[in-house]
Amino acid sequence: MSARRTLHLNTNVTGTGRHPAGWRTLDNPKSITDLGFFTAIAQIAERGKLDAVFLSDSLALRGHANGPAQSLEPTVLLTALAGLTQHVGLIGTASTTFSDPFNLARRFASVDHLSAGRVAWNAVTTYDPEAAANFSLARAPEKAERYERADEFVDVVLKLWDSWEDDALVADAASGRYADTARVHAIEHAGRHFQVRGPLNLPRSPQGRPVLVQAGGSEAGVELAARRADAVFTAQTTFEGAQAFYRDIKARAAAHGRDPEHLLVLPGFYPVIGGTLDEARRRKAAMDDLLDRGAELRKFAGALGVDAADLQLDAPLPYALIDRGTRDDVSRGFIRSTVLLAQSENLTVRDLLDRNPGAHRMLVGTPETIADDIERWFAGRAADGFNLNADVFPSGLADFVDHVVPLLQSKGIFRREYEGTTLREHYGLPRPASRSAARHR
Repeated sequence: MSARRTLHLNTNVTGTGRHPAGWRTLDNPKSITDLGFFTAIAQIAERGKLDAVFLSDSLALRGHANGPAQSLEPTVLLTALAGLTQHVGLIGTASTTFSDPFNLARRFASVDHLSAGRVAWNAVTTYDPEAAANFSLARAPEKAERYERADEFVDVVLKLWDSWEDDALVADAASGRYADTARVHAIEHAGRHFQVRGPLNLPRSPQGRPVLVQAGGSEAGVELAARRADAVFTAQTTFEGAQAFYRDIKARAAAHGRDPEHLLVLPGFYPVIGGTLDEARRRKAAMDDLLDRGAELRKFAGALGVDAADLQLDAPLPYALIDRGTRDDVSRGFIRSTVLLAQSENLTVRDLLDRNPGAHRMLVGTPETIADDIERWFAGRAADGFNLNADVFPSGLADFVDHVVPLLQSKGIFRREYEGTTLREHYGLPRPASRSAARHR
C-alpha cells in the first residue's frame, strides 16, 4: 500500500446518464440494452485510469414511458465488461432485501475470479413497495427489519467469501490432491433470517474477497457502513456537511476497531462540463429544454414524501411537511442532503429542480473549476473521492476523462497509471487475511 493519500474516482452508471432527458440526445436512444454502449463507458473509464464502473440497479419497472433506468442485471453485465477491459474495477448493486446470501456470494465471487479480482458488491436495502410486489410480498419490510436483515446478510456473505483459506486450493496434479479439506470450512450460520451451512463452492479470489461498498444515508445505513464497508457511497451537497459526515463515519469506524483510512468516503458528484462556463450552461440548457417539468416535479415530491401540490416552484421547500422519519418508502439520505442544500443557499423548489434536483451535488463549469472543486473537497477531508455522474453517456464521461483528469493528475492527487491489478489495490486497501480453521469454530 502507498502511504500517499490519492483521489479515488468511480463512474456511476444510472441508465444512460444522470440527466432525465439525456437519452433523447443519443444516436441510439435504446442503448440501455446495448453491450457496445456500456463497453464504451467502461473503456473510457479505463482510459482515464478511474477506479471503477459503478452500476446502479432497480427491481421494479417505473416511469418507463418517460425514460430509461438501469435494467440489465448487474453481475451479468459486469461479467461481459470484465472480458472487454483489463484494469478498471467493476461494482454492482444488489439488494439485501430481495436476495439470498449464498447465491449473491457465489455470483460476485464468480465475477471476481473471472475479472482477476476487480469486483465490488454495493449492498443496499430496498424500500420500494413495487419491488416487494415482484418478490411475492404484500409490502416491503419495515426499515428496522430491513437493516437487521442486511447486517446478518452481509455477515453471511463475508463468511462465505472467507470459507476457503488462501492456500486451500492445492491442485497438485502429481498427487491427485485438488483441495486441502482442512482449509475449507463450513460456516454453520444460524441466525434470525438465515441458516446457511456453507462453505462456498468457490475458492478465495485474487483480491481475497470482493470489495464491499454500502450506499445509504440513514442512521442504520451509516452504522452498517462503519462496521463493515470498504467504501461508502453517500449523498452530500455542501462542503461543511460533507466534512461533518466524513469525520463522523471515520470516527465510527475507529470505534469499531477499524483503521478509518480503510473506509473510503465517496460522495456522488454530477459535473456538467464545457470549454467555457457559457458552453457548459448551454449544454445543460439543451437537455433541460427536453424535460417534462411536471413529471420531474411529481418525482421530486415523491422523493420528499409530499404531494406535488405542496411544492410551489418559486417558494422554498415546505419544510414542515417534508417527511422526517415516519415513512419507510423514502430515502433519509436524499431528504437530508436536499434540505441541507436548500437551507444553506436559500433555494426555491425551481432552483432545486435545476440541480439534479437536490440529490448528488451538481457543478456546471469548466474543467478548471471542476478540478479545483474536487481538489478542495479532497484536501479538506470532505471526501476521499467521488462517484461521478455523467449528464449523458458516453460524452459526459469522455469530457471528464479528457479534460478534468489531466488537471487532477497535474495537481498530483490522481494516478497517471494503474499501480495494481485488483480493485482493492486501486483503492489502496489491504488484502484481507483468510480465516483460519480456529476462526471458523
